[in-house]
Amino acid sequence: MKRLIYSGGRLKGGVYSPFLFFLGVGLLVFVNVSSLSAYPVQYKEQYYRLYHLHYIQYPDDTIENIYWLEKALSADFANPLYAAARIENEIQYEKYRYLFMMHLNLKMIEQYLFLGNKWNKRGAYFYNKPWKEQNLKSLETAETCYKAALLYWDDAVEWANKALERRFQFIDLEQIHFWQDEAARIADTTLDYAKTINRELSLLQKVRETFQAMEDD
Repeated sequence: MKRLIYSGGRLKGGVYSPFLFFLGVGLLVFVNVSSLSAYPVQYKEQYYRLYHLHYIQYPDDTIENIYWLEKALSADFANPLYAAARIENEIQYEKYRYLFMMHLNLKMIEQYLFLGNKWNKRGAYFYNKPWKEQNLKSLETAETCYKAALLYWDDAVEWANKALERRFQFIDLEQIHFWQDEAARIADTTLDYAKTINRELSLLQKVRETFQAMEDD
C-alpha cells in the first residue's frame, strides 16, 4: 500500500523543510508504508531505521529520506533499553542523545546535497542557450537545497560540541563509534560541510551569471 506524504515543513531560517519548495518543481513523494502496519512508529530510533540509501539515489528517494529524518529530529527518544547503543547509565545516555542529534543533522545535510546535485549545473555552454530559463530555474532549486543543508550544519556543530564536552572524554559508546568519529572530525575541521556548501554556492553563482549574460534571441 502506498500513501501520499505531504508536509508543509517547518520554517527554519527562511527555508521550508523538507517539502514545501519542491512543490514548485512538481515532485510528489509516495512513501511505502506497508512495513509500518506491524508496529507504531513514534521514536527517533524507529524513524531513523526507515532512512536508507539507494544504489541509485533518485530525487523521490532522497525526499523520502528527508521526510523520515525530519520526523526523527522532532520525535522523542526511545527508552534507553531500545537505544542504538548499549546504555548503562545516565551520562552515557546524555552523550548518546547529543551524538544522535548530531548524526541526524549530518544525514539531513547529505540528503540535501544529493538533491541539490540533481539540479545543479556545472557549466553554462553556448548550446544551452535555448534552455536558458529552464537552467536558471534548475539552479534556483539547487541553491535552495544547498542553503537548507547549510542550516543543518549549524545544528550538527552545536550537538557535536556538546558530545565532546570534557565530562564525556572517557565514555566510549562502541556501537555508535562512527558517530563519535564524526564529532571528532567536526572538531578538528576535517569534516566541514560549511566549506563544501559555500564552495558549491559560489560555483553555482558563477554558472548562473554566465546564463544570465546570454542574450535572448
